[in-house]
Amino acid sequence: MECRGIDDQLVRHDPKIQSLMKEFVGVRVVQFNGTDLARFQFDYDQTFAMFFMNADGTIYGRFGTRSDMKKADREISIDGLGKTLAAALELHKGYPANQSAFVAKTGPAPRFSRPEQYPSLKGRYQATLDAAKPVQSCMHCHQPLEAERKMFRAAGQPIPEEILHTWPMPDVVGLSLDPKEKAKVRRVIPGSTAEKDGFKAGDEITSLGGQPIISIADVQFVMQFAKTPARLNAEVLRGGKKTPLMLTLDAGWRRVSDFGWRVSSWDLRRMATGGLKVDALAGEALAKAGLGADKLALEIKHAGEYGEHAAAKNAGFRKGDIIVAIDGRTRRMTEAEWLAYLLTKPAGSKIPATVLRGGQRVELQLPTQQ
Repeated sequence: MECRGIDDQLVRHDPKIQSLMKEFVGVRVVQFNGTDLARFQFDYDQTFAMFFMNADGTIYGRFGTRSDMKKADREISIDGLGKTLAAALELHKGYPANQSAFVAKTGPAPRFSRPEQYPSLKGRYQATLDAAKPVQSCMHCHQPLEAERKMFRAAGQPIPEEILHTWPMPDVVGLSLDPKEKAKVRRVIPGSTAEKDGFKAGDEITSLGGQPIISIADVQFVMQFAKTPARLNAEVLRGGKKTPLMLTLDAGWRRVSDFGWRVSSWDLRRMATGGLKVDALAGEALAKAGLGADKLALEIKHAGEYGEHAAAKNAGFRKGDIIVAIDGRTRRMTEAEWLAYLLTKPAGSKIPATVLRGGQRVELQLPTQQ
């Protein structure tokens, strides 16, 4: 096994996990500088991620899923980790006879093989830490994703959906998976694509896109690198029997994903909003502002104060303002939706915006940046 970010405190109190971990050779990767991006493909906004690997580099699976910055345990658990560890061991027992099943566990070749090769990171970081300046020379995991987005922005090109709406949760197609299991369906959202495809609560996903599945992170991996639109072959255990299904990914399926929680979204805010962090008003707060449930109502929770992150503040936007119109649009949006819309505007644009401040409407110009 090779893993990054494994926390001894997470497993120390659980004898079963301890026993399973003894079956692996544990390796902790403590820096992202020099990381092999072709091998270690995972959600770079994670704070905890594990790889289960053969000594020859073959990847059996991954563990580590997140959809909320404040609730890191929403999609991972000790129970889920234990079941994934056991499943990885079972796959290992069948190796190398089952080696062909793991070919697709490594995705397409990345643009650069090492993160420090990206233009915006080149020269700022080296392949190894500087012992004299360890904090300043340590690259964060989310920085290569930011660097990838910057390349499109600098070229005046739209950021592709798979890089903007990256590593979506299975929930976006209607599959809510149980964090205490490997990849078991806890709930199928009514009216969703997954319901139309025949998935049911209690199904355990054992294969997706031709790959063996041992965790929620494995499901995300398949979805991340799937072409759009697509129909993915799936196999589930239902009532102890293997049942073949198909999972449909319609055009635009990623766009409902929420990426506002991601650390890498702060650079998107710099690009699209000049450094604003906003939240959509709801419930009592929405009523207090005198706005309808279908109307745009984004409260500014933070306005950056330094460098390019202060561009919106310098343009007159203030913490506590409620944005009720942007570029003439007044329909309700989530923060992710408004970021995605603003990122379609060229860098250097000034987007007309209306805010509520102390009950009064104020007209401003929102700056976009490269």
